[in-house]
Amino acid sequence: MSVVRYNPHSAAQRSQTDFSNPMFDDFFAPFAYVNETLAKNRDLGPKVDIFEKDNKIFINAEMPGVAKEDINVDVKGKVLTLSGERKSEEEIEEKNLYRRECYYGSFERSFTLPFDVKSEDVKGKFNNGILKLEIAKPKAETVQKIAIS
Repeated sequence: MSVVRYNPHSAAQRSQTDFSNPMFDDFFAPFAYVNETLAKNRDLGPKVDIFEKDNKIFINAEMPGVAKEDINVDVKGKVLTLSGERKSEEEIEEKNLYRRECYYGSFERSFTLPFDVKSEDVKGKFNNGILKLEIAKPKAETVQKIAIS
C-alpha cells in the first residue's frame, strides 16, 4: 500500500476537468490553476530544492531554457531573490500555433532565509539548466561545542 498526500482541492480539480465551462474556470481558479494567467505565472518561476548541509544552505533551481546571462541573484538582509528571463527563440504566429505549453518571459522568486546573507557568502554555478547556490552560514549561526570542565 502506498501513502498518498491528501489534497483537499483535488476533487475540485477533477470536477473542473469533467465540466468544460467558463463558469467553473472562474469559480475554481483560487483553488486550481485553471486560469491561463495563473498557470503562466506558476510555471514560469524556477522550481527549487532548498536544504542545509555542513553549515551551509544549498539552493538548486531548475531553469531550463534560460541563458546564464539572463539570471540574476540578489541578496538583501535575509531575502534572496532569483530573477531572470526565459526568451523565445522564434516567434510563432497565432494562426500557425496548435498548442502552447511552454511559457516565456520574466520571472522572479524570493526566499527568506533564517539569517542575514552577505553577497560574498554566496557562491553559484550554472550548468545544464540548473542553478546551484551555496550560502555559508554566519559564524554566529553555527553550533559550537562548549567544553565542560
